[in-house]
This record gives sequence, structure tokens and C-alpha cells, in this order.
Amino acid sequence: MIKTRTSDLIGRTPLLELSVADGSATVLLKMEQYNPTGTAKIRMARNMVDEAEAAGLLTPGGWLVESTSGNTGLGLALIAAERGYKFTAVVDNHSCTDKLRGMRAYGADILNVAGDEEGLATAERDTVAARLAAEHGAYWTAQHNNQGNPNGYRPLARELHDDLGDGIDYLYGAVGTGGSLCGTGRVLRERIPDLKIIGVEPVGSVVFGGAGAPYHQSGTGTPEGSEIGDVVDYALIDEGVRAGDSEAFETCRYLARNFGVLIGGSAGGVVYKALEQAQRSGPGTTIVVLVCDGGEKYLDTVFNDDWMAAHGLFDAQVVHRLAALLR
Repeated sequence: MIKTRTSDLIGRTPLLELSVADGSATVLLKMEQYNPTGTAKIRMARNMVDEAEAAGLLTPGGWLVESTSGNTGLGLALIAAERGYKFTAVVDNHSCTDKLRGMRAYGADILNVAGDEEGLATAERDTVAARLAAEHGAYWTAQHNNQGNPNGYRPLARELHDDLGDGIDYLYGAVGTGGSLCGTGRVLRERIPDLKIIGVEPVGSVVFGGAGAPYHQSGTGTPEGSEIGDVVDYALIDEGVRAGDSEAFETCRYLARNFGVLIGGSAGGVVYKALEQAQRSGPGTTIVVLVCDGGEKYLDTVFNDDWMAAHGLFDAQVVHRLAALLR
């Protein structure tokens, strides 16, 4: 079928079954890296713009602004290029270089608010994005509080149900804004009332409480001192769990080197926790994992031996555990 816009290629991403150890549940990866921009967030970027246009908040030639660690910015940059909008991405030094390069390739303006400071600066990003919108009449998509974000994942839920019917027992996903997990889970729960929805955040994130600490997984979690947006629906999520950086990144590296599967850093943490669940649950249980982006953007970090060593992220115990969980 011939398409006329790149955004028409969004969706119908494949499911990949992991080769888990004998006696484990079935683990299926929803491979969202096969969307344009290589990420699930193109789904919600398009939908936030669609809803803003329908509400009269965006007019031809308008200006979009978002505070982003990268993947939402990539999606908005693509949509802005297609529809003739200006787009400014407000970022910090937690954004990986390739995501910034991608946004620039689509014509986005990049505004880094962090100076020489490393790590997340979510609160500062949001403050600057809000000010730009107020002072210049731009439309701030405000992904953490915009219900157009989770609404953008309704088609993803329908794809899963079309492929698997009611045979999904667990849905695992990263919790950053909460859009992908809550948007997908809400629709699936309507069709599968007994579905268990599990949110995964980095160790050091405060979405599910506890003390905050620095972490290297990008595009997920909420650092201490930053607002947890309205998109996170705690009533929908059955359990919140945490994955350490070593667990996440060693999983990415193990899947790449043993199965030829290249996934993003935070997705590695979600897969690791889903594999633990698979071992506990046993045969006859189906676990779906939302893999929200691919590993191509993390070649200089997660898949770089020198970077891993410099940050003390190698962990032989995690690798040994993965060898037991997978075959």
C-alpha cells in the first residue's frame, strides 16, 4: 500500500517472542522501534498535535514547544516538518546526542537549559517551555499533563488485542510520562478485566515513591524535585517496580549479542523485570512488554564498553541471571 506522508507509516509494529528458559511464561516484545523515528512516542506526538488542531489551539504556521529528553521531541519534529509548524525542543544534558541530531535533521530548534550540568533538569526544562509558550504565543504540548499523550496509544492497544485477543495476562512498560503504559493499558483493561499492568521506573526515580538518586536511563522515570504529571494513572497500575541501570543496560547488551535484538536503554529494564515475572509465573502465562525504542540511539553509551566502564555499570551477576532467564 502506498502512503503519502511519513506519519502514515505509524503503527502495526511487530511482536517478537523471546526465547525464555524452560518452565517460564511466554514473553512477547512489542517492537515500537519499527515506527518512524524508531520510537513509540511518535504515536502520542501525532495525537497531541491532532487534538490541538481540532481544539483550535494550533493554526497553520504555528509554533510548537516541548520539554523533552529526546523521543517525544523526535516525534514532534517530524510532525512539525510535515505540517509546516515551527518546533522548539527544550532539552538538558540527559538527552543522547543522536536524538538531538535527529531533531535538528527535521528542522527543530534545540534549546539546552542545563549548561555544563550533567543529568536531568526536568523542572528547568518545563519552566522554560512554559515561558516560551506564554511570551511568544507558542503551543506547549506539555506531554506530562496532556491527555492527548495516552490517547495516542489507543491504536497500539487495539493492535495488541487484534493479534492476541484476550490472551494477555501481564502488560509491562516503562513509566516516564506514563502515556504509553497507561494509554495502552486503559484500553486493554476494558477488554481484559483481569489484565495486570506493571510499571517499571529506574532506581532513583520517584514515580512510585522512595528517595531520588541520579540514574542514566533516559526518557523514563521522574527525578526528585520534578512534578509527576496527570498522565500517570496510579489507579490503573497494579504494581510499580524499579530496574537499576546495570540491569537495564546489561539486558540490552545481552539481547544484542545473543539474539540480535537491539533495544533502547530503559526498555532493557522493562524486559529484565518481565523476565523475572516470566520465571515466577510459569507456562501458560503471556507477558507483553512495550519496547518503546530501539538501541541505535545508544551506541555511544549503553553499547559502548568504555562508557559502561567509566560509569561502573558492568555487572557480571546480572549477566549470569540473564543466562538463566533466557535460552
